[in-house]
Amino acid sequence: MTTSFFESNPNLIKPYALMDLDDTLFQTQRKIEAWDLPTADPKNLVCATVNKQDEPLSFMSQRQATFFNWLLASTELIVVTARDRDEIKRVKLPFNSWQVLTHGAIILTSNGELLSTWQQHMYQQLSPLQNKLNQLSQLFASHSKNDNSQLVFTPHIDNFDAGSTNEELTIYLAIKHAKKDHRALKELAEKLPTLIRDFAQDFYVHVNANNLAILPHAIHKQHAVQFLLDHHLDSQRPSFGFGDSLADLPFLQLLDWYGMPNHGQLHDNLSS
Repeated sequence: MTTSFFESNPNLIKPYALMDLDDTLFQTQRKIEAWDLPTADPKNLVCATVNKQDEPLSFMSQRQATFFNWLLASTELIVVTARDRDEIKRVKLPFNSWQVLTHGAIILTSNGELLSTWQQHMYQQLSPLQNKLNQLSQLFASHSKNDNSQLVFTPHIDNFDAGSTNEELTIYLAIKHAKKDHRALKELAEKLPTLIRDFAQDFYVHVNANNLAILPHAIHKQHAVQFLLDHHLDSQRPSFGFGDSLADLPFLQLLDWYGMPNHGQLHDNLSS
């Protein structure tokens, strides 16, 4: 057997970098202060996202901006995010490859077009659950109108390929607490299985800080990333990724290497 040794190759093959966005590459000013991020002096911050009024909302520290610039130059950067198609438009960063959106329910090509095969698959998975998702939507919509409620409820909806037509389907339900009472959201998550019949059979709950998501089992970043790896990405090219939440870990474990920022849910759980 002959033994070969490493030799540098000037023909660079870019690895895939599959990246979560919020709290991994950028975060709000409140979290910058809570995490005491380095190189985050106000004069050095780079605006990464805006709110619905087109005002700056999330920022990158100087180190994060340098990291992102390195990713753009040396990798094929693939977005993997809970943001939906409207929310991703408020991210003011240049992306030019695949985008996995809405917790994995949506895959966009490098041209920004919907991946039709994935759309059809998602339609088949989501369509049978619409009645239960609508029941939950009505429950939380009425509850959030209560004067004493501090819950902010948002259904995430998109159009899916139903053969000859596109059909609007609810994908998942998001709940925030107006006063950022994280304990109240955790308590709500524990009560959810009692609110609707066979809840655990059809749905799972993800809680991260002030975000609670009720998702069908078919909706997961892991499933969408696995589909890309199996059908669209070059298996000869290495892959790595970063994410901050426990919900990111399953998709990260599909890659050759993965990591996390030194703050956030995933870091806190592994550090405890």
